[in-house]
Amino acid sequence: MSIFHGPSRKVLLPLLLSVIILGSLAVYYDLAFAAESAKDAELRNEISELQNQDPTTNHFALLSQYANNATVSQLNPVVIYESSNRSVVTIEGSKTVVVDTIFGPQQAVESVIGSGFVIRGTNSDYVVTNFHVVDGVVNSTVTFWDGDAFPAGVVGTDAYSDLAVLSVRAPSSDLYPLQIASSSSLAVGMPVVAIGNPFGLSGSITFGIVSQLGRTIQYQSTSGTFTIADAIQFSAPINPGNSGGPLLNMYGMVVGITSADVSGSQGVGFAIPSDTILRELPYLITTGKYAMHPYVGIDGTDMNYQLSQVTGANVTYGVLVEKIEPGSPAATAGIEAGQQTISVGGQQYVVGGDVVVAVNGTRIVNYDAFLTYLERYTLPGQTIVLTIIRSGKYQTVQVTIGTQPT
Repeated sequence: MSIFHGPSRKVLLPLLLSVIILGSLAVYYDLAFAAESAKDAELRNEISELQNQDPTTNHFALLSQYANNATVSQLNPVVIYESSNRSVVTIEGSKTVVVDTIFGPQQAVESVIGSGFVIRGTNSDYVVTNFHVVDGVVNSTVTFWDGDAFPAGVVGTDAYSDLAVLSVRAPSSDLYPLQIASSSSLAVGMPVVAIGNPFGLSGSITFGIVSQLGRTIQYQSTSGTFTIADAIQFSAPINPGNSGGPLLNMYGMVVGITSADVSGSQGVGFAIPSDTILRELPYLITTGKYAMHPYVGIDGTDMNYQLSQVTGANVTYGVLVEKIEPGSPAATAGIEAGQQTISVGGQQYVVGGDVVVAVNGTRIVNYDAFLTYLERYTLPGQTIVLTIIRSGKYQTVQVTIGTQPT
């Protein structure tokens, strides 16, 4: 005989069913949580094992485990640091500098410190860093994550990309090459991390996002001031000592090499793109230099609305040509520079020259875009077509690319 009667039965049956369902769900989620926890624990055990394996495969294997694991939403700075820090080195040395004293200019010896990272060359492992870190430096040493230090020698340099490749006679147990990805995969807003030795504080990491691509930056070196096209701007601040360290994407692969010696950088970082490393590395290793930077010989400024109004130009974008280097490809092609200096908004401009608005049919928004296009897509000896505006009329001019003067 049923113990439920009348209205009580209608109320208690749904209640009993709810208790049964909720209890089942609780058991299910407890089991699921336990399974996920066990899987995470298993992964961390695998990390420990991987760290004791062949150093040439350790980095890639560790990252692959995380990238292919559905229980980890995305790689994070903690994981990237664990898998990459062993590859980052401290570079130290000294150089002679001139300082002002009460007795006039005097020579002095100054300590130099920077960062670098291990990469795999054709047959050997090398350390990559910035050119300005080793420029004029003697008695260079490379110190690895575990404190082991060895003398280093310069294999190749390129001041126009702020790149240098070093050789170091270290045992394989100290060499953990990083994987390099193409910087063409980057997009504004993507997360990145920088690892280096700011102010000599080894093993430091900062986290940010890609702020912009295709920047043009300048840096100071013992050899002079150099302009670099197609640089990466990111939001993680870097400081002296960070120079030469890796900029890594969310999979822990190198997408750039940081430069902390950029004029006017405050609260932001800049990096040389990894595509530049990939393009130049074989030349730097085999010949000691890279001599294939494109050169046109145009010195210009960004066209804008105010300039358009003052000069009577019919565009508010492009590059206003202010100066042409004598004997340059632009001079040979007949590109015209400005002749009159005017002041617009408190800034001096040389007007009256051509306005470059496209290269090979690609719209050129500003001077950064112009230099970035040349660096990415052209080589010395190639002929490009510049679309220019001269005296208010569009026309095209063919220019044969030259080689950047040393």
